[in-house]
Amino acid sequence: MAPKNLNFGVEHVLTYRFTDTNNVEAQDGFTALMQALYRVGLATEVRNGDNCCLLVFVKVGSEKRFAHEVYRSRVKDWLHGVRAAEPARETQNTLAGESLTEAERLRIIHHLITSPREDGGAGIIPKEGQWKNVESIFPLHNHTFNKDWIKKWSTMTFLKVEDLDQIRDRFGEKVAYYFAFTQSYFAFLVFPATFGFASWVILGSFSPIYALVNGLWCVTFVEYWQRQEVDLGVRWGVKGVSSIQQKRREFKHEKEVRDPVTGETVQIFPATKRLSRQLLQVPFACLAVLALGTLIATCFGIEIFLSEVYNGPGQSLLVFLPTGLLTTLVPTLTTMLTSVATRLNDYENWETYENYESALTQKIFVLNFITSYLPIFLTAFVYVPFGSLIVPYLDIFSLTAKPFAQNEKQLQTPNTGFVINPSRLKKQVIYFTVTAQIVNFALETIMPYVKRQGFSKYQQMKSERAAKKGGAGSGVTIDDVPEEAEFLRRVRKEAELDVYDVATDLREMVVQFGYLSLFSVIWPLTPVSFIVNNWVELRSDAVKICVEMQRPTPQRADTIGPWLDSLQFLTWLGSITTAALAYLFSNDGMGPDGTPATIQGWALLLTIFFSEHTYLIVRWAVRLAVSKIDSPGMEKERAERFTVRKRYLQDALGHDFLDVPPAHHEERITRELLEEDARQSTLRTSGPQDHFWSRQKSWEESARVGAKLIEKMAPKESKKAQ
Repeated sequence: MAPKNLNFGVEHVLTYRFTDTNNVEAQDGFTALMQALYRVGLATEVRNGDNCCLLVFVKVGSEKRFAHEVYRSRVKDWLHGVRAAEPARETQNTLAGESLTEAERLRIIHHLITSPREDGGAGIIPKEGQWKNVESIFPLHNHTFNKDWIKKWSTMTFLKVEDLDQIRDRFGEKVAYYFAFTQSYFAFLVFPATFGFASWVILGSFSPIYALVNGLWCVTFVEYWQRQEVDLGVRWGVKGVSSIQQKRREFKHEKEVRDPVTGETVQIFPATKRLSRQLLQVPFACLAVLALGTLIATCFGIEIFLSEVYNGPGQSLLVFLPTGLLTTLVPTLTTMLTSVATRLNDYENWETYENYESALTQKIFVLNFITSYLPIFLTAFVYVPFGSLIVPYLDIFSLTAKPFAQNEKQLQTPNTGFVINPSRLKKQVIYFTVTAQIVNFALETIMPYVKRQGFSKYQQMKSERAAKKGGAGSGVTIDDVPEEAEFLRRVRKEAELDVYDVATDLREMVVQFGYLSLFSVIWPLTPVSFIVNNWVELRSDAVKICVEMQRPTPQRADTIGPWLDSLQFLTWLGSITTAALAYLFSNDGMGPDGTPATIQGWALLLTIFFSEHTYLIVRWAVRLAVSKIDSPGMEKERAERFTVRKRYLQDALGHDFLDVPPAHHEERITRELLEEDARQSTLRTSGPQDHFWSRQKSWEESARVGAKLIEKMAPKESKKAQ
């Protein structure tokens, strides 16, 4: 039975908008939509939405068809090794033996709606082809659960695995893995936050001891999380589910061949051709580095000129000019490059959605890496070592302050005697690890609320003005049945919300981990800032899902995907940058003071070399140690496999297949028995082999013969001892 709540049993909603479609075409399209949903066993109800929009409410109409779809899904899992045991052959027994979670029910219904007709689905893809008027498909929020969830989490410090189970049961494994990762990361931050605070008090910045401990912590956390992914996959029954991949509709094959193993016709796109298209990632990366790097470096140069060279009027205000430029231009340029990355990903023609998303994530990570870390890299490895050589050429940026300068002298860069600001690097790290986190929280949580309230107020004012003019100001709700009015009001609001993308939140956490791995040696209080931020982040993300976004369609996963590769890359790169920073600023944190002559290149390279190889050895040791540690997930997996093997042996050989055969009754050797044996031997042809195996009749007789031989052959000393 469907879970009952305040949603009248509704499990999915489709929005059908016909603003730019004529009446006949809109009606024909809507009729086709109803027929498609009916064919897959779904019941429908239609209500009016707003602005030429219909709301189509969907629930399971045929429990028999739905049970069959559940059985198909579980058999597919079993064939791909996701499930240890074969599901019950009777579809109704499948549901009776293992109940559905709310997330699994919603996922299967969504699969029925969107999967191709040849796979048994309705084939409805929003905004594509025949279904261009279908604007969105989304499940409804369970507001009772949402309120209890937020209230419970607001009083907790650490989440239990049972809390993650609840998320998985409601929103699916993909969202649950994000919360599990963030919770594990938050719990692991307790040690570096404590040690970082102690280092800040006792050791100060750029401490080699802190750098070593932080690097060890990063390696341990990443290796631990890899094991945690496996444990959660076993606990949630999705280990290996990534091997079940869904084919993209946009995939364009070049030829069809017959699989020599299965005999099926397989659509092929040559791997060599895709590889040649993937090589375009190299010029794309160069373009991203050139475009974003030039913009960031230019703003960086302007900021140095205005804050450390220019000394005319308006300096206190002009120093904010680079920040304004970055805030305005970087998102615009990033959006353009993201569009290029998406088109490049489309051109690569990936066969499955999983491969497509993985490739796109890797491209987006390149952009995030540049925008997030390049400013600090420029300060640490360009401004500090080469400041005295670069500053004389910064007069090119004097145009930014020329309208405010009183004389040319205020715009001139010093040829000699320029002293770099050693605190710039630390202030920059503090900005990215504290100020930027707060700003991001405000943009992510507070701004959507303000935007939603403003839009709601605007709609109300618009409706009131229309009513005063004699129009149907509340025409959307004029036909609502009173008992449905509140429910429909909530649904219309949910239909206007944005779609939740868990990859966005994962990206934030991975970028934050990068600051900790790469630059926390500059300011050891970095993990202290992050542990506070992440406690708030866990709760704010829960609120965001429940209030600011449409309920995410449950999706299965057994990992955080390519973001795990990003974590490993950042950990490796952190072993290099941390060592370089600790060496460059080993002189009481002052650094090279803008003079590269003070840097001994061989010593810097040797430091990096030893640090990287230490990282490789530590990673191998930690990975080996983690693999030796047993876990509940591993124990559960072994127990399931043993149970399955035992059951199959019992089914094949019977329940008594391990029992010892019954003993033969002892028979006395008599003359009649010997004569009978001799008579039987004359009736059949016998050879030496038959004679060999006929001398002893049972295992008891073999035991007696052996005992006599032992007594006869035993040494004399042994006989005396007896």
